[in-house]
Amino acid sequence: MQPLRHATSLGVGILMVCQATCAQIPQAAKGDWPWWRGPNFNGVAESDQQPPVSWNSTENVAWKAHVPGRGHSTPIVVGNRVFLQTANEIDRSQSIICFDRQTGTVLWNRELNRDSLQDQINRKNTYATSTIACDRGRLFVLFSHHEAVQATALDLEGKTLWTTTAAPFREDMYSNGYAASPLVYGNTVIIAADCEAGGTLLALDRDTGKQVWSIERVGKTNYASPVVGHVAGRDQLLLSGLDMVASYDPTNGKLFWQAPAVAMQTSGTPVWEAGMVFAGGGYPTGSVAGIVADGSAKIAWKHNHRIHEQSLLVYQGHVYGVNDTGIALCWETQTGKEVWKHRLKGPVSASPTLVGDKIYLVNELGTTWVYRATPRGYEELAVNQLGDSVFASPTICGGQIFMRVAHHTNDERRETLYCLTSPNKR
Repeated sequence: MQPLRHATSLGVGILMVCQATCAQIPQAAKGDWPWWRGPNFNGVAESDQQPPVSWNSTENVAWKAHVPGRGHSTPIVVGNRVFLQTANEIDRSQSIICFDRQTGTVLWNRELNRDSLQDQINRKNTYATSTIACDRGRLFVLFSHHEAVQATALDLEGKTLWTTTAAPFREDMYSNGYAASPLVYGNTVIIAADCEAGGTLLALDRDTGKQVWSIERVGKTNYASPVVGHVAGRDQLLLSGLDMVASYDPTNGKLFWQAPAVAMQTSGTPVWEAGMVFAGGGYPTGSVAGIVADGSAKIAWKHNHRIHEQSLLVYQGHVYGVNDTGIALCWETQTGKEVWKHRLKGPVSASPTLVGDKIYLVNELGTTWVYRATPRGYEELAVNQLGDSVFASPTICGGQIFMRVAHHTNDERRETLYCLTSPNKR
């Protein structure tokens, strides 16, 4: 009987350790999209919802709201509220806006900075590209501010709880601007600041803003956001770029492994399935790769497609991506074998989103394709047009699609936040 008691206690111990570990990864409430790449950090939306497949400027529009300024941050949705970042390039201010989820009414607008914008950035970037993260009633926001990454925590009413200079961000060779989004893990907020000023990956205490840990990275510019996934039996903090895909211990920043698998500059975030991690990159050379995540850093396969700004999707043994010019692709996860490819229309900057077996992909011109995630070949379900400029990735939750789009009239550019929903949801 003693061995049985020992096995039982051991099993309970393992369960407790697993629960403690898994509890570090924040859990999104049903119907929410609270941070970059959605509930599971991988672009996969809840499958038990029915968002619209077709729309235009009048069809399946629940509401639309003017967004002052300019930004590429993805809207996040928490409870009955929608939050996004924006920047006014005329008065050089950076702000957070909160909308009512049901009506689009602006609930509050909080200016955080003024007269601190970087002098020059890439024409495809903005001064409000990072996506907000929300966890346990707190908003965590990143802005480039006076050649540094400024981190701010606010409550859901827009009250500032703390603000701090997280890390230097100075670009000497490439003046493209900051783009990475914050990541919440346990009681920390993890931030990437890759630049020539001395790249840094660090974690701040979510309650105080004080630094918990920090590690140096290669002193080159990169734009990717960190994500965390439970891969190969442990939580792994994943970050691509600087000619590698790297995995760290999210509790202390210790390096688990790194693989020379992608380009120097990337903007997308890795995805994972069945003990493997997949990532793409795009400057100066194109790359997409599958890496064994057991610590060996073995590169299982690699291709030279330029997937610079977009993140990948992985679903049922296949990786789905789209390159910068708008070619949709499908590969086998284990071998990297190309299963199919289909030309859509580029350029593409936003990342695709998966709902059930449907992929939603929008290009920079405001055209959204909805197609099946299937190895049988490209199966188009709908093509929709909204606005004439889209860089922010769509948010899909609770049967609703939130799209940040721009319209150009003569020389005037105006941003609009759309809430799209099927008739049976209204």
